[in-house]
Amino acid sequence: MSAIDLRSDTVTRPSAAMRRAMAEAEVADDVLDGDPTTRRLEERIATLLGTEDALFFPSGTQANQTGVALCTAPGTELVLEANAHLVHYELAGVAALSGVQIRPVATPDGLLTADLVRGALRPASPHVPRISAVAMENTHNAAGGKVMPPAVTAGIVTAARTAGLAVHLDGARLWNAAAALGVPPATLTAGATTVMVSLSKGLGCPVGSCLAFPGELRPRAWEIRKRLGGGMRQSGILAAAGLYALEHNLGRIADDHTHAHLLAERLSDCPALRASDPETNIVMLDLVRERDVADAVIPQLAAAGVLVVPFGPRRLRAVTHLDVRRADIERAADIVARVLA
Repeated sequence: MSAIDLRSDTVTRPSAAMRRAMAEAEVADDVLDGDPTTRRLEERIATLLGTEDALFFPSGTQANQTGVALCTAPGTELVLEANAHLVHYELAGVAALSGVQIRPVATPDGLLTADLVRGALRPASPHVPRISAVAMENTHNAAGGKVMPPAVTAGIVTAARTAGLAVHLDGARLWNAAAALGVPPATLTAGATTVMVSLSKGLGCPVGSCLAFPGELRPRAWEIRKRLGGGMRQSGILAAAGLYALEHNLGRIADDHTHAHLLAERLSDCPALRASDPETNIVMLDLVRERDVADAVIPQLAAAGVLVVPFGPRRLRAVTHLDVRRADIERAADIVARVLA
């Protein structure tokens, strides 16, 4: 029996129907002439996010870094939550690529707020860096897929705009946030300057993300993507997967949330760990016994048929996705409980 892979929602494999859509995609050289399928995807993303335009990228990190570059200037600061993806998981790209210093804001739960943003703002001075932008993350990966509600995002946008700052939204799992809240994605993007969304996480595409922005930013976004090596040729083959996913997989994301809740519920009686109460598709599993550490437990789980990743010395992360079903979750919970018995 194959292993149940809960390491990430990026481990999904394209379905036969998605592969057919990719094989049959109308394509052209996107760098020279524009790829028609890629442009259709970009227009669809812009409509869903309530922005004027969008650009297709090979990765979320590249799209995130382009968004930061559009919102900031070298030698300035970017305000963001202290455990944001941009802080820990993009190899200091904010500094290396944009010449920007991060100003991390500590929170108890990963939820940045307008008050915290205002508290991080420096008074104008010739002796301290100028802040140029604020970054939000929705959902928050390191906080276990925590959702930022519309009132919170609106408050941050208002605080930033009042201070004359741009706003970048890392929405790698924005589809999950919208599904959890029961609102259109555009409700969560209002007022943001740039918005990154992933196609290769909850939507099940093999590759790709998009960055959305006002129309006048497209030439600069294109230039930055080109500089980062993101200019693709017949990219419609990949974009077709995104169009298929938006049509067929977007509406089922709530199923992943249901499965995450099921996993947490099934493990609630396991004395060796404490499962988080998931808001979306991420379950954090904290090991509570002194003898159990992530580096030792993870290989044991893998040998028994469940794959997860470490998120700290005693924390494991499990992510549900479209390639796991209810029966898989039930079996995974049984295996975890047995291994940790």
